[in-house]
Amino acid sequence: MLSVFKDLIRYNREFTIGLLLVSLIVIFACLSFFSPYPAQDIYVVIPDQPPSWQYWFGTNSRGQDLFWQLSFAFRNTLTFGIIVAVLSRLISITIGLASGYLGGWVDRILMFFNDIFVAIPIFPILILFYFVLRSDLNTYTLAVIMACLGWAFDARLIRSVALGLRFREFTRQAIFAGMSPRKIMMEEHLPYVMPIVFSTAMANMIWSIGFEVTLAVLGFTNINIPTVGTALYWANNHSAMVVGVWWWIIIPVVLLVMMFLGLFLLAVSINEYIDPRSRLRRMGS
Repeated sequence: MLSVFKDLIRYNREFTIGLLLVSLIVIFACLSFFSPYPAQDIYVVIPDQPPSWQYWFGTNSRGQDLFWQLSFAFRNTLTFGIIVAVLSRLISITIGLASGYLGGWVDRILMFFNDIFVAIPIFPILILFYFVLRSDLNTYTLAVIMACLGWAFDARLIRSVALGLRFREFTRQAIFAGMSPRKIMMEEHLPYVMPIVFSTAMANMIWSIGFEVTLAVLGFTNINIPTVGTALYWANNHSAMVVGVWWWIIIPVVLLVMMFLGLFLLAVSINEYIDPRSRLRRMGS
């Protein structure tokens, strides 16, 4: 795995740029642990101050220092995206490997449920969960719900790889050696799908964070938890652009675009690395 990382850093400029952008956002989010202000306190500084040496990102109409407030927001948003990506990867790996290797009626049943989740309209269901749970719909609850809804496309992709691995020589040797199906899937097949898992994890984070921001801007989440979406919700609620507090919207949007662009470049570069021809062409062979 370390050699793959070194190759990507050395030969793939998009991966390096994406890694740099995501690293900057992660470092900024980690600064929230050193914030002098609690995350949900309001009117702790002078409201509506433009960016300056004292307030790098300015202050908002709620009397919060935007630099520290956005560090909390990006920490919670990144945590949300990571939870969704990890949980949905676990589901997609389990379903995809089992369906591809076991085949037969197991494959038909798992793909039947997979197709159901592919066809489910996610956005209306998330809004329905909001009206059912209301204030109980916190970041972690929403992450679990989205993870349970966002695994189907990637499970089918992993299944397609597992179908090819099923008839490979090393799989036959593992069967003759007496390995159980679980050990074959986890020890023999899983390493082959890990690049796809990492690539789809980046794409899944973009998807889940985009949904979270959209729901929060519309007010369909717990607006008292600082996230990028709730920061934009409060900015819109206070008519920030109308009253001239432009930095309240522009700065989080720029940082959000940086994060999306970084994750997209990481996903694209890992996808390119998976393809042997693209990888060799990139390395000059």
